[in-house]
Amino acid sequence: MLHYSVLKKELIKGLNLKEDGVYVDATVGYAGDAVDILKHLKRGFLYAFDQDEEAVDYASKKLAEIGSNYKIFSTNFANLETCLKEEKVDKIDGIIFDLGFSSPQIDDANRGFSFMQDGPLDMRMSKNGLSAKDVVNNYTKDELMKIFYTYGEEKLSGRIAQGIVNKRKEREITRTLELVEIIKESVGAKYFYQNHPERKIFQALRIEVNNELKVLEDVLPVAIKMLKKEGRICVITFHSLEDRIVKRIFKKYSEVEGILKGMNDIPEEYQPILKLVNRKPILPSEEELEENSRSRSAKLRIAERI
Repeated sequence: MLHYSVLKKELIKGLNLKEDGVYVDATVGYAGDAVDILKHLKRGFLYAFDQDEEAVDYASKKLAEIGSNYKIFSTNFANLETCLKEEKVDKIDGIIFDLGFSSPQIDDANRGFSFMQDGPLDMRMSKNGLSAKDVVNNYTKDELMKIFYTYGEEKLSGRIAQGIVNKRKEREITRTLELVEIIKESVGAKYFYQNHPERKIFQALRIEVNNELKVLEDVLPVAIKMLKKEGRICVITFHSLEDRIVKRIFKKYSEVEGILKGMNDIPEEYQPILKLVNRKPILPSEEELEENSRSRSAKLRIAERI
């Protein structure tokens, strides 16, 4: 099973691994990053999370080839703090969030993530809860328009939402390429081929189905507070909405609040707890872009607990 980890060298270097440290891979996927982390840990331990059962099974086998000093939780990283407390872990040396979808997930038409292959409208990372089919067939026009505009940043969101509502009056929309065709009919062929709105609409649906942005926003402060002194948090994002959240939260925890900036003696509870390792995000190299076109939108941000 081919999976390419984006910005892997930069991520592993940025994590500043210690042989006896406790680390967390919050998005283990197909273990592309976790394998390298585990290889560095002689007396340390790796905890990993993923809600995709197929990915967990695969990652478990890959990590077992290297050592036994790891544990994978088959759950969303939203449950990070609860799971680690059950393991009597309240402080960690580092954590990574690689927020991209793995190639096997995208390439498997049956998962419904791809707008280039026909498959069921699903898009769930786990096999539970709301699916893309549920969203497309049950949300009101205004609700669809809102998620397409907010999560997909698509300017013709209203037209596409109306097209979906019109089509589902005739029959239930159940397939990925069926939805792509509705998007094309709604915006016209010229706009469709010039602007590729299907990419944005599928992104928006995926975010809505998996509640991705809310979960990220909630878990980052938790992860930051669990870091030991000099512990690092590394986050790879793949679209601007995720990156904005990471940038804003890192900024919040690495700066003194505006009203206190002029004070000579800032109380300890108001002092920043993070420092930014890289002011600007780290981007893929030209070589990596040539090797893997899917890395083109990746951004890596790293911060350290102080």
